[in-house]
Amino acid sequence: MGKSFSLLALAAAALAPAAPALAHAHVVSSTPAANAVVAAPQQVSITFNEKLVPAFSKVEISMAGMNMGVPVKTALSADGKTLVATPKGAFMKGSYVINWSAASTDGHKTKGSIPFKIK
Repeated sequence: MGKSFSLLALAAAALAPAAPALAHAHVVSSTPAANAVVAAPQQVSITFNEKLVPAFSKVEISMAGMNMGVPVKTALSADGKTLVATPKGAFMKGSYVINWSAASTDGHKTKGSIPFKIK
């Protein structure tokens, strides 16, 4: 019975549909877009392909090469897919980078950066 059961289990496993792969949240779009040259934005937003967990998702903005952060207030959109950062101060002309980290509702964490310039 041991061999028969093992063969039956293998056959059932081979015929069973594959479980969906767990995905990570990835960026669908951002404002400003990567490498864009823009006027100082009133808000920065990053939209992801799936819902995020607010407590583990954030945005930081800093002036590139200066280790100079721009204080921001971060919020999550009503649909749970867009991080919105509102700067608390003014931007100066120069190169900036948006560093983000996001945790999707399936528990996976991702992070990345989006460079842009203020004209």
